[in-house]
Amino acid sequence: MPQRMSDLLTACAHQNFVGRIAELTILGTLLEPQGPRVMHVHGIAGIGKTTLLARFASIARTHGATVIQLDCRHVEPTEQGVLSALSEAIGVAAQDTGVVVDRLGGLGGIVVLAFDAFEVFRLLDTWLRQVFIPSLPENVRVVLGGRQPPAAAWYTSPGWGQLMRAVPVSSLTENEARDFLLTLGISEKHGAIIARSTHGHPLALKLAAAALREVTPEQWPTDTPLQHALDELTHIFLEDVNDAVTRRVLEGSAVVRRVTLSLLQVLFPDLAPRDALERLRRLPFVDATSDGLMIHDAVREAIARSLHASDPERYLEYRRAAWRQLTREAGSVGGGDLWRYTADVLFMIENPIVREAFFPSGSPAALTVEMASVVDETALTDILHACEGREATESILRWWHRIPRAFSVVRDSAGRTVGFYCKFRSDELESGWMLDDPIMEQWYSHLKRYPMPKDSIALFCRRWLSLGDGDSPGEAQAAVWLDLKRAYMELRPRLRRVYLTVTDLEAYAPVARRLGFEVLAERTVVLDGRQYHSAVLDFGPASVDGWLADLAAAELGVQQEIGLLDVDARELVLDEGRVALTPLEFGVTRYLVARRGKAVSRSELLREVWGTRYEGGSNVVDAVVRTLRRKLGGQADRIETVTGVGYRLREP
Repeated sequence: MPQRMSDLLTACAHQNFVGRIAELTILGTLLEPQGPRVMHVHGIAGIGKTTLLARFASIARTHGATVIQLDCRHVEPTEQGVLSALSEAIGVAAQDTGVVVDRLGGLGGIVVLAFDAFEVFRLLDTWLRQVFIPSLPENVRVVLGGRQPPAAAWYTSPGWGQLMRAVPVSSLTENEARDFLLTLGISEKHGAIIARSTHGHPLALKLAAAALREVTPEQWPTDTPLQHALDELTHIFLEDVNDAVTRRVLEGSAVVRRVTLSLLQVLFPDLAPRDALERLRRLPFVDATSDGLMIHDAVREAIARSLHASDPERYLEYRRAAWRQLTREAGSVGGGDLWRYTADVLFMIENPIVREAFFPSGSPAALTVEMASVVDETALTDILHACEGREATESILRWWHRIPRAFSVVRDSAGRTVGFYCKFRSDELESGWMLDDPIMEQWYSHLKRYPMPKDSIALFCRRWLSLGDGDSPGEAQAAVWLDLKRAYMELRPRLRRVYLTVTDLEAYAPVARRLGFEVLAERTVVLDGRQYHSAVLDFGPASVDGWLADLAAAELGVQQEIGLLDVDARELVLDEGRVALTPLEFGVTRYLVARRGKAVSRSELLREVWGTRYEGGSNVVDAVVRTLRRKLGGQADRIETVTGVGYRLREP
């Protein structure tokens, strides 16, 4: 039977694979009846984790196992996102845990679930460890491949000690590195020098082999740190790219998370996007994925740093052009595709307060956040008594007895409970319960005065506390905020607002303002002689994705609105000056801006801005649009009437 090209490519990849005997031996124990059930493969960027997982997958298949590989970069980091990706991979229609588990058990034999790039799944670590993996049938094994070692909870949680094993991946030995370079066509003489100067790092070895035409190995420093070596080799490689077009395309593509034809078209309008894509595809550190090209992180970061240092204006223009295209495309996608654009826009944000809140880049914290259970009541009560007065304690305990599932606890590396927080969804609460709580009563009143569109959700983060820090910033609070981002992702695009309360207002004020929170000064409540301040974050009509796009726009200095809509001041910023907007004018303007270029119906505006489905009220929409046009003055024609539909905001 003739071989397919994919078969030949796989065969070549296996021939070029060298070393990793110890790691493959450990991974092989997953296929044994009494072996571990979970493996954490971890190592720094570019060390060869993906290649190792691919090699193990091939070996496992030859032993009769079924292997299902997921790239976490392309899966939404929510429970539903994982179930959706797995459902598609194993051929079931229902995105339900029970259905997925039954299907995996019914596949027969050993089934290996391999999650690559697991570092981007930090938001889901607890759910996978506590809920999903324990529910898997006996024949399923799990491999988690990422940059960080497993979180401490994998070692401290009862039972995991015997079922989980960590597999660190380090650099190739000098002999292995030389063998690898031989497969790339590098002579033994040059291979020995390259192996030493690159520290045996596989990605650095590939870059060195590709850059050999420009600089001889004898000219390379041999005692430099790995990151410096990677930066230098990337620079040498760029210099060795002997056509300016490819070099330019590579530099511009380094500012985005993934490279698509549409992005190449806006980044390089004078080039043929398909040709630009093919130029990138041929490079040794670029991977073709199901939704675009991915430049290896270590190389992309080195190129972006170099461009930012040498030509900051061009670097900024590339990012601005990419932001405009991504936000334009995001307005017309949904489902699984929405996550890709969320991740793309989030990548455009360099503000560490935002980026680290969703995807922390450091090692896993010693603290983990887990759903509280009945055995946590004593610890929770002790924390309340240590941090709160009688009135405040009783208010929280009433919620604990009503909805214990809304509580999560923060545990240290020894498994001790050192903090907690509780959050509630507006669509799951009875109004009487909110009115029974002096702080939630204020939030309920605010919602009544400023209603959300129908079917929108508000998230009430009622309290977070930790031993030692109370509600002030600390490690436990950081863990809570990270867990909250998981809720943001799960509830979007219906999530519209987040309400929270703190006593230590000044400690959070600078960060909160930067993220768009508004302090509700008139909603302050006094309990036990202490002031409890409330704040609200309104994500806007496009939910979390629109909020992230606005944060990126502010950072990039993109004037994305009509003239410029100052969201915080609720004003139009026009050439002739600022113009204040009423709440309804602001709501209509913001909604049209979020969907600029697209027709928006009157009923849609009624639902999203007025919070009503009453079709007979469409005249009030027309009245607000008339006043908006008057305030826009010379730009009034930016709001176009779409006959039989509603309105559209025209690009300037």
